[in-house]
Amino acid sequence: MNRRKKIVTKFQKKDKRANAKLHKSNKPAYISKAEREKLALEQSQLNHVDETEAK
Repeated sequence: MNRRKKIVTKFQKKDKRANAKLHKSNKPAYISKAEREKLALEQSQLNHVDETEAK
C-alpha cells in the first residue's frame, strides 16, 4: 500500500505542476515602490513637457 501510495502521489504532483503551468494568473506583476516612484517621476516630466509645448 505504501509503495503504491508514493507512486500515485508522485504522479499527482507532476500532473498538478503541469496543470498549473497551463493556467496563468491574471494578477499583475509586482512593481517595487522605488520603480513606481521612478515611473511616476517620468510620467510627470512628460506631462510637464507636453503642457509647455501646447502653449
